[in-house]
Amino acid sequence: MALEHAILVSLLEKPGSGYELARRFERSIGYFWTATHQQIYRVLKRMENDGWIDVREVPQHGRPDKKEYSVADLGRAALTSWLHDPIEPETVRHDLAVKIRGAAFDDPAALIREVERHRRTHAERLDHYLAGETRDFGSRPDDGSYGPADSERELQHVVLRGGIAYERMMIAWLDDVLATLHRFRAES
Repeated sequence: MALEHAILVSLLEKPGSGYELARRFERSIGYFWTATHQQIYRVLKRMENDGWIDVREVPQHGRPDKKEYSVADLGRAALTSWLHDPIEPETVRHDLAVKIRGAAFDDPAALIREVERHRRTHAERLDHYLAGETRDFGSRPDDGSYGPADSERELQHVVLRGGIAYERMMIAWLDDVLATLHRFRAES
């Protein structure tokens, strides 16, 4: 996926300034795609030049005018084309997993602090996702669906639930790794 597609999705959900887009990336789109402020502004400029987005100046009192971006017809067509193109399943590259395998040739217990640090990071991210789920989605209807009119909301929620499931899986795996590493410490 290109950053352009993530920006188009965000702008279709709600037009906004570059700053507002960057905040959305930090808050929700960042669950599955990260980008710096510089990357976002650079891509917005390219998308504007390519006719994918429209820009309008919004006057502000006591501050410079801001640019508000929205999706143009060419941008919607580009997103539709991309949505219909097949993509390959992602391949996992996991540095920590390679370190864990490599620890067999050193002192495996020496990795405990590093694995604990990763576990804390995943636990913090899980807490963040769960708080966002409560804030943004509250409780679901009794039948578990939002209905056809709420497809945007339900699809946003299913992506978040994927992030929650991933973090839970990582924490469980890291707990298993830690138990294994602690066994090596006890044996030495």
